[in-house]
Amino acid sequence: MKVAFVGKGGSGKTTLAALFARHLAEVGRPVLAIDADINQHLAVALGGSASSAAEMTPLGEHLPAIKEYLRGSNPRIASAAEMVKTTPPGAGSRLLRVIDENPIYTACVRAVGSVRIAVTGEFAPEDLGVACYHSKVGAVELMLNHMLDGPGEYVVVDMTAGADSFASGLFTRFDRTFLVCEPTLRSVGVYRQYAGYARDYGVALSVVGNKVEDATDVEFLREHVGADLLTWVSRSGYVRRAERGGVGPLHELEPANRAVLSQLVDSVDATPQDWDRFARWAHEFHRRNAVTWGNDRAGVDLTTQIDPDFRVSAPVLTPASVTA
Repeated sequence: MKVAFVGKGGSGKTTLAALFARHLAEVGRPVLAIDADINQHLAVALGGSASSAAEMTPLGEHLPAIKEYLRGSNPRIASAAEMVKTTPPGAGSRLLRVIDENPIYTACVRAVGSVRIAVTGEFAPEDLGVACYHSKVGAVELMLNHMLDGPGEYVVVDMTAGADSFASGLFTRFDRTFLVCEPTLRSVGVYRQYAGYARDYGVALSVVGNKVEDATDVEFLREHVGADLLTWVSRSGYVRRAERGGVGPLHELEPANRAVLSQLVDSVDATPQDWDRFARWAHEFHRRNAVTWGNDRAGVDLTTQIDPDFRVSAPVLTPASVTA
């Protein structure tokens, strides 16, 4: 199950993404975390040091190798150089599992505490003024397009703040999206913008209130987000200590807030995986990118990469691959 955490900058989406991933790992669920935010803080939120997080190999540095591996023997793709971030899988493509041994994970995935994580990487000096966020997350979009994940296993992605992800098709790559929302008008404004865009694409969206202090905060959220409000997290001494560098064991998290993490898992588990929708939007956004810029850059018609008869479907998980 592919899960995104989105929200206004400072809303706490990275903190909740980290808590959610740690909770999954602690209860024995296979999980892979990906930091796709411009500001790379997920590894630190998971309990890693700033220096160790900075030393992680960004996915973008291995993009040519990632393309070559995922291409496999797909006859519709003549070379890895013809692959773009939206290239969908077809017959012969290599697919990724959440728990897997492959060159991509060997190069770019590292364990931070109990959670395996990959990062897009920060902007380098040569990127400033000439590169955009989407140039950094192309590898993430490719990986999610080629991800073979089933119920009971999870890819948790910390997305960029606000609604910037709608500038690419990345927002359609998830089974469930959690929008972290503070009880403020600015945070609600981001929700309305995100929900408005998502509605036309069938995005399964739930709001998680954060930094809630009392019943009036809950009522404010209910008034402004309605039935999309799934649950909420109260002000947390545990989180405040973590933000100062003291990431403690999860059993120290307030019981009510720990229960929220279980609610999130239940919400994801109750979401059906719609592989036909996944393929439909993958193909649609690939066509858009091909026509807009990809064909000119590659010098070929990239729409021929679409294999209309190929569908990724949920794997059959063995009892040993998922534990409760």
